Amino acid sequence: MAILDIRQRAGYLFSAVTVAHLILISAQVTTEKGVPMLEAVTFGVFAEVQRGSSSVIGGVRAAWNEYVALRSVRSENERLQEEIGRLHVTLQHERAIGQQSRALQALLELRSQAPLTTAAASVIASSASPDFRTLTIDKGTNDGLRSNMAAIAPAGVVGRLIAPGARASKVQLLIDRNAAAGALVERSRAQGVVEGTGGDLRLNYVASAADVAVGDVVVTSGIDGIYPKGFVIGRIESIERTGDGFGAIVVRSSVAFSSLEAVLVVLAPAQPVAAAAAAEPSQEQGIRARE
Repeated sequence: MAILDIRQRAGYLFSAVTVAHLILISAQVTTEKGVPMLEAVTFGVFAEVQRGSSSVIGGVRAAWNEYVALRSVRSENERLQEEIGRLHVTLQHERAIGQQSRALQALLELRSQAPLTTAAASVIASSASPDFRTLTIDKGTNDGLRSNMAAIAPAGVVGRLIAPGARASKVQLLIDRNAAAGALVERSRAQGVVEGTGGDLRLNYVASAADVAVGDVVVTSGIDGIYPKGFVIGRIESIERTGDGFGAIVVRSSVAFSSLEAVLVVLAPAQPVAAAAAAEPSQEQGIRARE
């Protein structure tokens, strides 16, 4: 074992002496450009090491910059999405205010044009039952409202108050099954009674010889003492004739009840017109039967 160790040490020593000898020779031998061989080799080795290190560091730096940039873009994108969401909400709010302002403007114009004492009220609820068509307004007896006062809108007749409370009131819509109003055809002045069916209106008690046509506008006659004369009820949509007169005369209401936001309540009751005395008994009975 001792001899083997001596031989190994001798081999290591020989190798070290050989390498040192080569280094000394390289330090003295120069290249064609006059640079010592040892310096050229050392420069080449370290240059490759530096090239590799620079490449690795550059790649890491580029990846880090892309990561940071991506985080920044993602953060900016999230901020922009939140801003877009806020702008959408603001736009919807402004649109709702604009629509409400237009509705109120139309109501104010009606109030200024109609020679009636009225009170404006906002719609706060509506009935979901097709048999009882009502809505609730935010005015009541504290504001001077009483039963059987007419409710109107810029588009036409809405209905009448049936259950006024202290601070809110229930309005029976004209299309309710138990609602009725004295009416006349605006063009021919033919009289009748408009009655609700739960969805639309029927013009009944019309004289068999009356001049009635599809498309005619139907307005209030004022004979019922509730609705002021001359306010639009709707337009005749269809006419059914029988052998001795009229069958069903369907009237489409001019008011879009599902989108109604405000109404005017007529505080001063309408005075029956002189024509009420000459009205057919069947017309008066039809109105009273619905009240």
